Amino acid sequence: MNESTDHITIYEYPPCGTCRSAVKWLQNEGWSLERIHIKETPPSVAVLQELIALSGLDIKKFFNTSGEVYKELQLKDKLAGMSLEEKLQLLSAHGMLIKRPIATDGKRVTIGFKPEAYDEAWSR
Repeated sequence: MNESTDHITIYEYPPCGTCRSAVKWLQNEGWSLERIHIKETPPSVAVLQELIALSGLDIKKFFNTSGEVYKELQLKDKLAGMSLEEKLQLLSAHGMLIKRPIATDGKRVTIGFKPEAYDEAWSR
């Protein structure tokens, strides 16, 4: 197999139990991981646009709605009135606003960790 089929980039927050579970699951399947600390190195606007396009999901799904930053910025009331560009800027500026983990092999994207979704997307 070539490298691209064995490689997943995962945006994670290492202290997060859900992220640790996702990393362990992927490693058990034999994936080679590029692990990116989402708080220290949030994805750029361009990367976010690509991830959103590959995922086929609405940008709303990329927001960590249960996180502190989301609540502090009162986004529950503000998000609907914001432009796509404003949402992308917010996400790229605040890694903790992003629902995690995000896993991608450059062709598909998963957000969060649910074993059944990982079985479907990343099982070998």
